[in-house]
Amino acid sequence: MSENQFVYEPIGVIRTPFESPDGMPIQPVGDAAAEGTIGLREAYVDGLKDLNGFTHCILLYHFHESGDAAPLEVEPFLDDGRRGVFATRAPQRPNRIGLSVVEIESVMDDTVMVNGIDVVDRTPLLDIKPFVPDFDVPSDADTGWLTASESTIESKRADRRFL
Repeated sequence: MSENQFVYEPIGVIRTPFESPDGMPIQPVGDAAAEGTIGLREAYVDGLKDLNGFTHCILLYHFHESGDAAPLEVEPFLDDGRRGVFATRAPQRPNRIGLSVVEIESVMDDTVMVNGIDVVDRTPLLDIKPFVPDFDVPSDADTGWLTASESTIESKRADRRFL
């Protein structure tokens, strides 16, 4: 393997009520009640120690259901125009890595129960990180072109454009 290639091994799987991307929330805030289960492989269970002290965590995962094409310009769910993929949260990306901030309901053995999940069932999990507002929420953040769409995010659902 060359130094420019990386191979990631899933540490577990995310289970959700969403059988396909079509119709699921496009961000966790879109359905805060959507429950999910993170199941870790046995080799990684010790890494869950102390996670139960946090209210939220960041999930990094592989968009396994988002088609193979990775256009550099997309029409995001919250806009009618084409935007650069790196200025969106579109699931079709050069490396197909997704990120969600979810609420931790409980941590027990090899399982983390979460709320506010927005991923397809059986999504391969790459990593879990604790969400720390002081680290993860800059006080002077600007949301670029998304500012005009912020009021509609909770009612938007995914459609077939990224399958």
